[in-house]
Amino acid sequence: MIFLYITDRVQFPGDESARQGALLAKIAEAARCGVDLVQLREKDLPIRELEILARAAVRVVRENSPLETEKRETRLLINSRTDVAITCGADGVHLRSKDISPSDVQEIWLTGRQRTRALVSVSCHSAVEVARAAFEGADFALFAPVFEKKDVTHSSAAGLDALREASQQKIPVLALGGVTVENARACLDAGAAGIAGIRLFQENDIAEVVRHLKA
Repeated sequence: MIFLYITDRVQFPGDESARQGALLAKIAEAARCGVDLVQLREKDLPIRELEILARAAVRVVRENSPLETEKRETRLLINSRTDVAITCGADGVHLRSKDISPSDVQEIWLTGRQRTRALVSVSCHSAVEVARAAFEGADFALFAPVFEKKDVTHSSAAGLDALREASQQKIPVLALGGVTVENARACLDAGAAGIAGIRLFQENDIAEVVRHLKA
């Protein structure tokens, strides 16, 4: 089972410095608790500030990932910005559905003389989009929204049947959107390879979330 924590520093209280500090502490917690992936999704930040935060996030992830060989190290993805991911030493990129293709990311990654290929995820909203992401070389897809979000008006949930269809494609699919500890099992039963979320991880004790989901 794959766990992916998507960041959103604006949900933390305080000024910008306090929010970034709280965010980095949460990323450290995620790494210590064995969350497989962290997606840095601070898309409102100016490029230079994003790069500074991304460098700090890379450092925090590496300092807090488990050292035991049987546990996988947490990997960091940067939202949309392949250039920032290369500059800060992240593990890859998360692409929106209308971004450049995963194969384009790999070409850029190679020109950056990276030692390993980029890990690339793509936001998808249908089985067709998942199939296209797989064809274009994505490593996995984030399928959303599975459930309606309580605080979002006019949100249209795709539902478990759509998730089940999307999960039959050739790459792993993570369920995103309104996923809670209580309904996560239904997503996994529908074929999802894992769970992605913002508030699920950011507003809860991550160790408890991971324990419940694994159970």
